[in-house]
Amino acid sequence: MDYVALILIAFGLAADAFAVAISNGMTIQKVRIGHAMAFGLMFGGMQAIMPILGFFLGSVFGGYIESYAYWVAFALLALIGSKMLAETFRAEKEDEPDTNGLFISLGALFILGVATSIDAFAVGVNIALTGWNIWISAFTIGVVTFALSFVGVYAGKRLGMRFQKNAVRLGGIVLIGIGVKILVEHLFF
Repeated sequence: MDYVALILIAFGLAADAFAVAISNGMTIQKVRIGHAMAFGLMFGGMQAIMPILGFFLGSVFGGYIESYAYWVAFALLALIGSKMLAETFRAEKEDEPDTNGLFISLGALFILGVATSIDAFAVGVNIALTGWNIWISAFTIGVVTFALSFVGVYAGKRLGMRFQKNAVRLGGIVLIGIGVKILVEHLFF
């Protein structure tokens, strides 16, 4: 098992979750450790579960699932990003944006966790082919994603203080952009 390659894969997989954590961190008025823990646990947990699912289910259904997974990720991210943008315009009309909490529900956080970890499913299929230990791999991927997502919420808050008014819009645009990136990578690379 190549541990350096595993760490690099874990950081690569965690990049989308990190970006989403930053974009959502910008929307939280008072970041508390609970906010960062929620993002870290959801994204880290999903990034750990998906390779395991890919490992066990990928050999049976891999070709079928893989052909639709990137479209699902794109749709979920675009939907949530669009919803964030729409809420900012609605809040602008009401002249009082709601930024006291997570800005997204735990259900939406779960959907983001799934959408940003679909590529980890494909990695799980590859792990089965390489003969690597799936449990060590999933644990490593989950821990790295947890750490980056946790830090991402705080980094987003610092960025959000600079952007204040447009932070939520920027977060929505980032989510849509990540969805497009996932789709483009799948279609062309």
